Amino acid sequence: MTYQRFVALGDSCAEGLDDPYPGGRIYRGWADLVAGRLAADAPGFRYANLAVRGRRLDQIITEQLPTATALRPDLVALFGGGNDVMSRGFAADVVRTRVHTAVRELTRLAPTVVVFTISDISQRMPIVRGMGARLAVLNAAMREAADTFGALLVDLCPDETVHDLRYFGPDRLHLSEPGHRRVAAHLLATLGRSYDPDWLTPLPGPALRPGVLDHAEWVWRQVLPVAYTRMRNRLVGRLPGDGFGPKRPQLLPVHSGEPSSVS
Repeated sequence: MTYQRFVALGDSCAEGLDDPYPGGRIYRGWADLVAGRLAADAPGFRYANLAVRGRRLDQIITEQLPTATALRPDLVALFGGGNDVMSRGFAADVVRTRVHTAVRELTRLAPTVVVFTISDISQRMPIVRGMGARLAVLNAAMREAADTFGALLVDLCPDETVHDLRYFGPDRLHLSEPGHRRVAAHLLATLGRSYDPDWLTPLPGPALRPGVLDHAEWVWRQVLPVAYTRMRNRLVGRLPGDGFGPKRPQLLPVHSGEPSSVS
């Protein structure tokens, strides 16, 4: 199938953090890479990215789905749920309901819908080991919803790069440039499209695994500042992602020479 209108929805991982274009003001990420590849097959191809960092699945449904509906896509990719499992008010039944609602509505919207499982962050973030069980709930719900409603599933859980910090940004949560390329390759393979084989070629040398001092520096430089910012924002009723909008809210042609192609 040749796609003409591709829309990405989700959170910061769909937006492209931590894979900046040269200059660092705009993020690229797996969705931009996939769009660039699909555009090569369709001269009239257009792409929109409605993802906003910090958004939970219920916010994606209410904020991004109406816009996506108006764009009439023939391909939709949803990468979300990470903020749901990290929420203070996590409840397994709520997450399952949000996943099923999102996937059901998207499959009514577009003929091809792609969703993702999320790798276990607890393996590289020792202070959040309890997240493993929450992620298992999210991933099981994604698999079930994809099967129920006929969505395609990109299962990232078996990918062993989850144990190599080089595939993640400084916060160990968001994907780095090589990480986004791997996700793009997995998605393109799921769609039956070719991709740059280097995107799935293992990085040279041994995997980067943190030691005790690395963990301590990570907590000091990444965890504590984020915790402080979230606590301060909570006091004034500010939610993660407030003040940010989608980087590409309209369907636009894909050009080479980024970041102008996402402006």
